[in-house]
Amino acid sequence: MSTKRKTVLIVDDDEATRERLAAMLAREYRVLSASSGEAALALLTRESAELVLVDVRLPGISGLEVLKIVRENYPLTEVIMVSAESDVESAVQAMKHGAYHYVTKDVSDAALVTLAGHAGEHQDLNRQVLALSAQVAEAEREFVVGPSAAMHEVVELAHKIAKLSATVLILGESGTGKELLARLIHREGERPGAPFITANLAAIPRELVESTLFGHEKGSFTGAHRQHLGKFELASGGTLFLDEIGDLRADLQSKLLRAIQEGEIERVGGTKAIKTEFRLIAATHVDLDRAVKEGRFREDLFYRINVVPIRLPPLRERPEDIPELAQFFLRRHTTRFRKPMEGISDSAMAVLRSYFWPGNIRELENVIERLVAVSDKEWITEEDLPLEYQVTRLEPGGRDRASLLQRAAATFERNFILKALEKSGWNVTATARHLGVPLSTLKHKIDKLEIRPLARRLRGD
Repeated sequence: MSTKRKTVLIVDDDEATRERLAAMLAREYRVLSASSGEAALALLTRESAELVLVDVRLPGISGLEVLKIVRENYPLTEVIMVSAESDVESAVQAMKHGAYHYVTKDVSDAALVTLAGHAGEHQDLNRQVLALSAQVAEAEREFVVGPSAAMHEVVELAHKIAKLSATVLILGESGTGKELLARLIHREGERPGAPFITANLAAIPRELVESTLFGHEKGSFTGAHRQHLGKFELASGGTLFLDEIGDLRADLQSKLLRAIQEGEIERVGGTKAIKTEFRLIAATHVDLDRAVKEGRFREDLFYRINVVPIRLPPLRERPEDIPELAQFFLRRHTTRFRKPMEGISDSAMAVLRSYFWPGNIRELENVIERLVAVSDKEWITEEDLPLEYQVTRLEPGGRDRASLLQRAAATFERNFILKALEKSGWNVTATARHLGVPLSTLKHKIDKLEIRPLARRLRGD
């Protein structure tokens, strides 16, 4: 990615001073100039400037007033105050109102260029802080890959295209890890330290989508009390991840297309085009081919984002990945909750592997997190799993319907007895008394329902 030159606006009523300062900075910066504060503020509504050099004493609006207005309306723009003579009081007031520095007009070429460079670095740091705060609050999460061939093909393709600037479209059901794959591509790219900005278009209120993506100017609508940078500007030089792009409003699809094709956007309420450069990764669970045919998604936008399509298979299509994913989530949440758990039993893992997982990896993690949170045991066993997960294993498999009903009832009864035994400290006599059945009946059911692996824990009075 090329790095565009920053823009400096010089504001001084003396033409000779404007020309001299411009000559100092012209090699490193794009230079604009204005002879008054009013002209400078009007120019800023049409042009973006990263740095403003403003004379303290100006006809009309003073330099300090220009400083206050710029800092209020353009918070990322740095301001250096310039004065014909050193004035401690003016310098103090300037710094108090947010000036980056204060210099006299006899400043040397080298000193001014260095100062402007430092101001630019300070601005870049502020932009990075904004970008980081716009990212998800949680720490960057690992993209876990199991042994399935399908996922290894996905990761191989991701590594192959990561260092290219090509737009990527990630397809897959909700919960399959589309954002984590996008983060992997970003980390493996040319600029892993650059911003990674996310926007879930399905989660943003409809009336705020445009402002969230493109930003807005102060006063552009009710509640717009100050200028706001959108996701496109925050992602400048980095990666923009647009999740659930299939849900983007039709009227905003054309603005997105322009941003991709022309590399420029326009804030809500703005009148000037703003150049922005980013790597786009989009994702959706929607069938975009069908959406295009039904007129819900622009065909030209679809072809623009469908440069490198990557399909993430649902978890039910790769059950061989479930054990590794489950163990990974177990380690994550035992560490988080500070619980010394050993692992997941084979029978419990068999249940997890047989489940349909409509919520995919997200659902699997949520289940493991819940089990770790409520358990005080060393192992997660079959009886710890919610009943709906166990019932999925009760497919007919060639047996008749009566047998299926019997197996469902036996599963419920087995888990009910296991929980009662656990509650009674594995005392069979106390459990029988609690359940209101004869001791002989309970022992018969323990044998019939194959609770033998736990027999060493069973005890009488």
